[in-house]
Amino acid sequence: MNDNMLISPEILVPRLGEQLIIVGLLTEAQLKQALEYQKNGAAEGRQRLLGQAIVELGFLDRPTLDRAVTDQIIRLRAALQDANRNLELRVQQRTTELEEALRRLSEINQLKANFVANVSHELRTPLTHIRGYLDLLFTGSLGDLNSDQKNALDVSLRASLRLQNLIDDLILFSQASRGEMTLSINPVDVGSVMGNVVARMKPRFDDKHVNLEVDLEPNLPRIKADQEKLNWVIAQLLDNAVKFTPTGGKVCISATRDPANTNLVTISVADTGIGIVKERISEIFEPFHQLDGSPTRRYGGTGLGLTLVLQIIESHGSMLDVQSEINKGTTVSFPLLITKAG
Repeated sequence: MNDNMLISPEILVPRLGEQLIIVGLLTEAQLKQALEYQKNGAAEGRQRLLGQAIVELGFLDRPTLDRAVTDQIIRLRAALQDANRNLELRVQQRTTELEEALRRLSEINQLKANFVANVSHELRTPLTHIRGYLDLLFTGSLGDLNSDQKNALDVSLRASLRLQNLIDDLILFSQASRGEMTLSINPVDVGSVMGNVVARMKPRFDDKHVNLEVDLEPNLPRIKADQEKLNWVIAQLLDNAVKFTPTGGKVCISATRDPANTNLVTISVADTGIGIVKERISEIFEPFHQLDGSPTRRYGGTGLGLTLVLQIIESHGSMLDVQSEINKGTTVSFPLLITKAG
């Protein structure tokens, strides 16, 4: 084997010259001379390691150099082992700290979910009484009303319904946070669900003068879903779409057989609203988070709607896809499996 192909011990030792000076085997002048010798050799095509240069100049014999290098390797290995032990200890300590922080965070989230659930249930009871009496007044059961009074009651009823929906969102969120949200999967007629939701949401669109279109593929098979929660998801997506679509805009809800997989039906809600910056799309699924968090923000809500939509859709074994472009609109879609009978 060629000597140039051998790995000399000094290759494994960084800053060999300084170490030889420290242990008293070499002077600074000798080290300088050896480095110069090494440099000149390289210029002439004779590559030399520093140790070779020191031996060739007669400053040290090979056995002495090898012993010095071996001692240095042993010290370096011991230092490396100590560093590894310290690193392992620090990693273990950090892991313990992170586990404790995670446990505390879990406890805080549980307390938050319990608090939200308790407060929401407490709010629901008086709201039920308020809505009951508003209904009685509006229907004239407690006496005749003039047109102004009826209009005022109509506004109050809509506001109370909005408040009830917000409370229901909080309760659903608390259930999901505690792992208590269950699904009742059954064959569902997606056209029927869409029709009911659209009929219920139509006044909201009319009030804002936003056009609502329905694109339902004929003869769609039934899908596997929790009808009540699917109803809620579609209503939430439509509510979100109309909220962020300006007057004169358009929202389209569609249900079509997936051309790539005929075992799936894809439900989509597309709007011509303000859109979302691509880098911030993930933020819309964070609970209690609003993209516009300023005190003067234009759009209301708890920031829970899309969080719950995502959780419900994922609970169905599906995924939510969001495509958006600023000032052009947003499309939210998700696929659901058809029933075998479909």
